[in-house]
Amino acid sequence: MEYTVQKLGLLAGISTRTLRYYDEIGILKPARINSSGYRIYGRAEVDKLQQILFYKELGVSLENIKDIVTAPSFDGSKALKNHREKLFDKRKQLDLLITNVDKTIALMEGKIIMTDKEKFAGFKQKMIDVNEKKYGKEIRAKYGDERVGKSNKVIKDMTEEQYLQVEKLGASVIETLKAAMVTGDPAGELAQKTADLHRQWLSFYWDCYTKEAHAGLAQMYVDDERFTAYYDKQQPGVAAFLRDAILIYTGMGDFS
Repeated sequence: MEYTVQKLGLLAGISTRTLRYYDEIGILKPARINSSGYRIYGRAEVDKLQQILFYKELGVSLENIKDIVTAPSFDGSKALKNHREKLFDKRKQLDLLITNVDKTIALMEGKIIMTDKEKFAGFKQKMIDVNEKKYGKEIRAKYGDERVGKSNKVIKDMTEEQYLQVEKLGASVIETLKAAMVTGDPAGELAQKTADLHRQWLSFYWDCYTKEAHAGLAQMYVDDERFTAYYDKQQPGVAAFLRDAILIYTGMGDFS
């Protein structure tokens, strides 16, 4: 079956403007243009649109979606299986949050007693899932499944006070790092304060802190473009500056 822009938009629940934009950026071209000048979409385009909407639902940017679905090696069947796996993960997260909300309602109505740990279970699980999705493969390769598992358990077992404290520490690392960058000196007082705050922040997640592991993670901030992008969104060079500050702090770098 073939569809015009309007009919495909109605079928998929998206606007005709969106479909035209997808055509303009090359992420979803029509199968053909008919004699009246209308875009016509066939089965292959419908299937590709489904994939695009799946990726959007999972929070993938249009730019990345385009790279994925237009790649010569793109496998629609494999992609659907990956979507299914991610949707199951998302459903587990939603189920956990729904259970958390139900318990909180029951708590407010005086029907149950809810521990502080239970109140934050859903949010902490989401933190673990996000980190696992973004960096799990690299972190596990570097530190091993056992250590990552212990770190995840630490997050799950955090009290409300600890959870808020680690969030506050994370924000302090970024703020102090910004101020240290202005000095341009990774060995300076502010930079070394940043490195120490970073150690404190890590210690909430690691069961055993070592200078070697701290320095190794700092190097990963530069070697892995995703970590670099996270820090360098403040300004270019932040990841490298933090790495240098931590290497100096741990005594694991050669700055002679």
